[in-house]
Amino acid sequence: MVNNRILPTVIIGLVGAVIGSFLMMLYSSSHYGHATGVDRTPPAVAAVPLSGVSDQDRIVSAVKRTKGSVVAITEEVNGQQVIPADPFFQQFFGGQGGPGIVQPYRAQASGSGFVVDDRGDIVTNAHVLQPPNGGKVTKLMVVFANGDRVPAHVIAYNLAADVGLLRVDHYGKLPPPLQLADSSKLEQGQWAIAIGEPLQLQQTVTVGVVSAFNRSEPIPTENGGEIDFKGLLQTSAPINPGNSGGPLIDMDGYVIGMNQSTVKSAYAQGIGFAIPSNTVRNVVGSLQRNPGAHQGTDTGFLGIYMADLTSGIKNQIGYNGSDGVAVQQVFSGSPADQAGIQPGDVILQADGKEYGNIKDLHNYIASKKPGDTIRLNVWSQGMKKFVAIKLGETPAEQPVSQQQGGPGQGQGQPPEDQQQP
Repeated sequence: MVNNRILPTVIIGLVGAVIGSFLMMLYSSSHYGHATGVDRTPPAVAAVPLSGVSDQDRIVSAVKRTKGSVVAITEEVNGQQVIPADPFFQQFFGGQGGPGIVQPYRAQASGSGFVVDDRGDIVTNAHVLQPPNGGKVTKLMVVFANGDRVPAHVIAYNLAADVGLLRVDHYGKLPPPLQLADSSKLEQGQWAIAIGEPLQLQQTVTVGVVSAFNRSEPIPTENGGEIDFKGLLQTSAPINPGNSGGPLIDMDGYVIGMNQSTVKSAYAQGIGFAIPSNTVRNVVGSLQRNPGAHQGTDTGFLGIYMADLTSGIKNQIGYNGSDGVAVQQVFSGSPADQAGIQPGDVILQADGKEYGNIKDLHNYIASKKPGDTIRLNVWSQGMKKFVAIKLGETPAEQPVSQQQGGPGQGQGQPPEDQQQP
């Protein structure tokens, strides 16, 4: 015989379970409704998470939906390399070993990429398409998940953003393009899945989380300098050589970033970096509109180093005002240099708005595009003048040897509290 006092409790529990399941379905259906695709990208991935499905099942499902659009990129490279002279002769050349021997070389390289366009465009890292030591790519192939090897050609690349674009023409079995999520909506700790061809191991999947945002990672360049990539996603998903250019996806198959690099240290594990999907989208759009090699960052460039006004700087330049930002250094040949801006000038306004610190003025100039014109109100040697300047493009690297020194700082690298737009 059933106890009548137990029935209400059972009924209440069942009603609560039904309501809870319904709310979970509403949340899951709307949580990733923010994703958008690159220009011309059709809605190929339309995953909607289901309530009651485990994270593991969602990851497996996301990989199945997307891995067919991930490709391997193989290259044949011809170039020259310098082989050090025989160590036996070092004692006769002051330990230098002589000038070395220049020999031609032929090598193979590989990376990863993924389809972003229904016309055959494939995105990857620019460093995958730019061989080291001045080498030239003589043969470029894309290997699809079905094993097809299809010739490809480079459309454009931007070394500063480390985004490259290549294309396969007239391939009838092109897989559907992947869609890019809005990376500004990502949350720390959410799952991240890296797909690629690390060490030529095809269709490798690694899993981690989104660890952090807005990371900077310096990447050495051939000429001894480095490019400081900013705004990167940090992930614990393992990223290995050959994985560069592959997608970093969420549990619903949307691309949240493009795998780029990992910290090369025996003391660091689980620290990888990816270019956010919003950056990928913007750069790909720019490369599609402007084919070719790009060295800049697609951001406005004035060509100065700035410093906040201090009593010492004001006394040094003879400025009695309280507002503005001091021009500390000017790059030779830059838009600012051509417009007559000099070290010791004070920028009072930009496009009619006053700026009292370098951060705000730097961000305003960086928000402009190359070719945009800004109008500056400048104090210069006791007089005010208005100057209209057409902005250039911020280069990937900046040679300090071409800077003109200004107040508070001599030649060389400026201190940390200065910024260069």
